[in-house]
Amino acid sequence: MRIFSIFSIIPAIAGLLLLAACKSDKPSEKTPEAPTVQAPRFDRDSAYSFVAQQVAFGPRVPNTAAHRACKDWYVERFNAYDATVIEQAFQPKAYTGEVLQATNVIARYNPAATKRIVLAAHWDSRPFADSPLNTERTKDPVLGADDGASGVGVLLEIARQLQNQPLQSIGVDLVLFDAEDYGEMGGNNDQSWGMGAQHWSRNLHVSANQIKYGILLDMVGAKGARFARERISMQYAPQVVDKVWKLAQGLGYGNYFVDDDGGAVMDDHYFVNTIAGVKMIDIINRPGTTDTGFGAYWHTHDDNMDIIDARTLRAVGQVLLELLYQEDGGN
Repeated sequence: MRIFSIFSIIPAIAGLLLLAACKSDKPSEKTPEAPTVQAPRFDRDSAYSFVAQQVAFGPRVPNTAAHRACKDWYVERFNAYDATVIEQAFQPKAYTGEVLQATNVIARYNPAATKRIVLAAHWDSRPFADSPLNTERTKDPVLGADDGASGVGVLLEIARQLQNQPLQSIGVDLVLFDAEDYGEMGGNNDQSWGMGAQHWSRNLHVSANQIKYGILLDMVGAKGARFARERISMQYAPQVVDKVWKLAQGLGYGNYFVDDDGGAVMDDHYFVNTIAGVKMIDIINRPGTTDTGFGAYWHTHDDNMDIIDARTLRAVGQVLLELLYQEDGGN
């Protein structure tokens, strides 16, 4: 993904509706409360294992054996967790001129439901270790433990929980975007990034008006992660950001989900918002401690299992599970 150097953000205008209370001799009627739905506990060790298993395949770069094997493993896992699985193959042309054999993997739960939530992450890894902070093996691909595998690990654990405790009223689509990280660093062509999200946005597997909103996970597993309110998310779906951040803080994860400006990031959600017209926010680690705006391991060979923290995975995963089951219960 890329950081926008200049991005014009349309501020969201929030209005406060004041309700006036009026007296009546009749007893007031209470609105029945929505039933409380108990969300399952997110298993952080299981999610950590899912991240490690992806990394064990090696760099997940399109047109490699590791990439193909990992894709087949995703399909196997989702099938084992009773999802309806769609393999959305496409062949984008990278900025290098190479044609990529890519696949978006989609796992559907409660597919008959007409109100749906999309949870997404990219699963490929960067083909070059070209961070400005990296000086060694710059042309070699990276493992992408956090940048890609962490978000997928969270989604795989959510899939396992959805099998164990099925949703009743809403549907969930887990979308793994391919060919996200093959973009041109420092180039002017933003279209070279997020190619899987672009393809999915132009070829939705479900009607856009059935999708209530979407949430993208990107780099959600590092120790001490800091998820600020990303600007594109705030431009297109501020209510969703507010809902997720308030829920996270209410669950005690305010040290991860902070109320700071996270800047604007060219990530998969940008294309989902602008091409598909589907509201999608980005949960992405922006520690603010490096010139890149990301962790020092980003696009380097340090993006391995050493930087993954199961507690961070659980913070993100538990928030999403609570969100899904509250939505399912009508809360």
